[in-house]
Amino acid sequence: MSSRHGRRHQGGERLIHGRIELLTPEGVRLELVPAGPGRRAFAWGVDLCLVGLILLLSALVLTQSEAGSGLFLIVLFVVWWGYPVLFEVYGKGMTPGKRWLGLQVVRSDGLPVGWRESILRNLLLVADFLPVAYGTGIVCMSLDARFRRLGDIVADTLVVHRTTPWQPRAFGLTESAPLPYPLLPEEQRALLDLLERIPELPSARVLELGDLAEHFTGCRGEASVARLRAMATGLLK
Repeated sequence: MSSRHGRRHQGGERLIHGRIELLTPEGVRLELVPAGPGRRAFAWGVDLCLVGLILLLSALVLTQSEAGSGLFLIVLFVVWWGYPVLFEVYGKGMTPGKRWLGLQVVRSDGLPVGWRESILRNLLLVADFLPVAYGTGIVCMSLDARFRRLGDIVADTLVVHRTTPWQPRAFGLTESAPLPYPLLPEEQRALLDLLERIPELPSARVLELGDLAEHFTGCRGEASVARLRAMATGLLK
């Protein structure tokens, strides 16, 4: 692909118009959209408010005695450092703030983050705040095409917009038909997408598409469209 449309990174990764296209070793194509500083800051603010509320309630309960005050210091440490790590590892890369804003932390290869990645990126959050007002983090995200802060670069992680898993829908048919020949995964997806859009198309356009698919279905017009529907139903079974 020419540099006008995008550029290729290491491995099976391409950056195209702000979207990262990954090709996994299994041949699965993933598309990730890095999240910018503004949305990430909003999510971090939500999480900070939740952490502050937890600590405030803990202080009201525990600081009534000297022993309780010592216990509160332990709670303070655990909540401040454990909150983001636990949510990212057990919450599919999403703290409550990130979940609300539709963001997710993943590894640079698109896989879920583990303990190592989450601990590294959150420990280095301190460095991203230096020298003041998140200065290092803002500079890093401004200079990096994938909006990574220092912690993300070291941990090899990305903060991306969470995508809704695609769920194919049935086409109201009980009968199915086999494919005339095997289709690649992207070709199967294209067939299912086409059949989902057919109800929104004019009837003349639907018949035209049926004629264009004659080489695939062996028939034309409405018969061809019906054949495509049956093949799509077979893919979903």
